[in-house]
Amino acid sequence: MKFGFYLPNQGPTARPEPLAAIAKKGDELGFYCMVAGDHILVPDVIDSPYPYTVGGVFPGGGTGEYFEQLTLLTYLAGVTKQIRLVPSVMIVPHRPVLLTAKILATLDVLSQGRLILGVGVGWMEEEFQALGAPPFAQRGAVTDEYIRAFKELWTSDNPTFAGEFCQFSNVKFLPKPVQQPHPPIWVGGHSLPAIRRAARLGDGWHPVGGIPAAPLEPEEMAEKVALLHRYAEGAGRDPAELDVSMKTPLYDASSSGSANRRFSGSADQILQDVQTYADVGVTHLIFDIRGSDLNHALERLEWFAGDIMAHA
Repeated sequence: MKFGFYLPNQGPTARPEPLAAIAKKGDELGFYCMVAGDHILVPDVIDSPYPYTVGGVFPGGGTGEYFEQLTLLTYLAGVTKQIRLVPSVMIVPHRPVLLTAKILATLDVLSQGRLILGVGVGWMEEEFQALGAPPFAQRGAVTDEYIRAFKELWTSDNPTFAGEFCQFSNVKFLPKPVQQPHPPIWVGGHSLPAIRRAARLGDGWHPVGGIPAAPLEPEEMAEKVALLHRYAEGAGRDPAELDVSMKTPLYDASSSGSANRRFSGSADQILQDVQTYADVGVTHLIFDIRGSDLNHALERLEWFAGDIMAHA
């Protein structure tokens, strides 16, 4: 099992110095990756249902403060050495395909091959409209096409693409990413189209679990991993080459309602849950350790590295 953690994107720890301190600490402690969320802007009124709360209310609006995801990860690439950098997830239709492919290739080169691209189709229609993105109703088809276009740009000496949503030819695209044939692509989402996308176009499936709106208990995870593998085989791919990287909260023992949730309680209890998910095919666990206090965040990283990672 490999482990990662969420980066803060709001509040007092979402500032250059605290972010750098958190990233450096995670790098020093041997975490595999760190992930950053993606909102370019937050509309004042959001009617779109958020998929990760029971009532569908988006809890992350607040002041509307969000760093641009890819810029943030590029900054943190410069202060770290080994830890992987994961946009998680990058809403693929939000950015022009050629520009995005260039930014991602640049990030992979500047980080010396540490990019893992987490991708998703998005859930907030109002943000699509504000950005002038392709139609929200077509976001799945746009995402599939853009992923194929990324691969063409990253791997071909003479990239050419003729799709419904993007077209290019007679262009030079350099530098190519360091990683060959391209940076790994983890596909987020829980739907059947998302799992098919992961099997056909991705290098891993990247769901959220361990929360009331999306518990993804081990039995369900086992079923979905089996489905992922069937889709991969149907696409002529080796299922063993696909990662399964789950994002989940890490609950303090004192948290309200945490006693009955996965990844809560003592270190031994958390280790037991880690093993349970490893047994059903999860290869990476990425924990939410964000908070408003830098010292607390650093202490949680150190505790997790010493009491969990060292024994997993």
